[in-house]
Amino acid sequence: MRSITQLTVRYAETDRMGIAHHSHYAVWFEQARTDYIKELGMTYSQMEEMGILVPLVELQCRFRQPVQYEDLLEVEAVLTAVSRAKLEFGYLLRRKGDPAILSTGRTVHGIVGRDLRPLNLQKAFPQIYSMLTQAVEAL
Repeated sequence: MRSITQLTVRYAETDRMGIAHHSHYAVWFEQARTDYIKELGMTYSQMEEMGILVPLVELQCRFRQPVQYEDLLEVEAVLTAVSRAKLEFGYLLRRKGDPAILSTGRTVHGIVGRDLRPLNLQKAFPQIYSMLTQAVEAL
């Protein structure tokens, strides 16, 4: 499964040259990841209420072309890997209607419980683990 999130680059997200600052890409990836989880049928809040926390442990971003003020962007998010205690997402950033890739990204998240210790998702929440692995297999 792939999810597309649309965003408009705000003035506050740009530098003096009108180009989006690199720090905002992580925020855009987070929004796309949140939308992806919601499209699977649950929200981050619901996961947290169940005791499933997914802290960021790795972030990569490759910038290919600049993003500018008022660009209408599409951030494509896809769950690329699932293990018992880890999730990995991939991202593609484009201008709406333009196939050119502006940037690519990747995030890795640990799966922990409320005590912040690793949580075996397959054992603790087999239905959620199955849903996530099916999303990866559907690629």
